[in-house]
Amino acid sequence: MYARETSREMRIGVLIRAMRDIKLCAMVSSSGDGLQASHLPVVVEHRLDDTVIINGHVARNNPHWQAINGPSETIALFQGPHGYISPSWYQAKSETGKVVPTWGYIAVHAHGRLEVIKDIDWLRSHVGALTDLHECGRPDPWAVSDAPEDYIGVMLRGIIGLRLTVERLEGSWKINQHRSASDQRGVIAGLLSEPAAASRHFAATMETALTGTKPHESSQT
Repeated sequence: MYARETSREMRIGVLIRAMRDIKLCAMVSSSGDGLQASHLPVVVEHRLDDTVIINGHVARNNPHWQAINGPSETIALFQGPHGYISPSWYQAKSETGKVVPTWGYIAVHAHGRLEVIKDIDWLRSHVGALTDLHECGRPDPWAVSDAPEDYIGVMLRGIIGLRLTVERLEGSWKINQHRSASDQRGVIAGLLSEPAAASRHFAATMETALTGTKPHESSQT
């Protein structure tokens, strides 16, 4: 991943928290049939020995897992808050005019080896963990056990597990750290004025950076 020095993020706790916040990734694997790509929600494990495991699943009909013969080189791509940054938001526009548009974003790349898992007990545990992750905090959370057991059995037979053992994590927090504080404040104000919720979300991320704390830093695992 290319990232200028001011944007590069390598702290494992920050990167894990970002992946857990984003929740959805694109997994891209190399295979004898070329590149295989799937988009899937995942559960991110951070073990006591600092091993990071990313667990997900795909439909049995998905050719991604069928193209994998043994552990396959894979990258999981997590795209976080992002937004267009207009040069008109920079104070420097009125001072020098030497400004151009850019795109700000947060991204995490997890490199590793992907394994296929067909074990029904693993799949049941994974689906339960994934469900609990997203149902947690709801007034009346749904649980896998709420559905008939025979129905769940049929559903589990229709999926294949994917487990990525991470060998390298890297991130880019491209949030205009290299620009002046006045330019950053102008961008935040501009993003907050945009109608898209994604732009306002990105503004909040930048505002956190202005306090001297990078996004997610307070929530390291």
